[in-house]
Amino acid sequence: MSEHHSGPVETGASMNYGEHEKTYGLFIAATKYSTVFLVALLVAMAAGFFGGAGFIGGLIVLIVLTAAGIFMMR
Repeated sequence: MSEHHSGPVETGASMNYGEHEKTYGLFIAATKYSTVFLVALLVAMAAGFFGGAGFIGGLIVLIVLTAAGIFMMR
């Protein structure tokens, strides 16, 4: 029932490490910038709902914080 193998488990095609590194870099960049946007969105929602800034004020806070965060990430 039990088979003993001494070779590698996977014998598929070789990996393209250049594409792997490129995909990983894009994933990390998307994660960083989406985190900046989501934090800015939460702060803008707090300013709009609890700070009395309203929709337009919250939108301005969102745009300013997103631009500042992207500028600081570069």
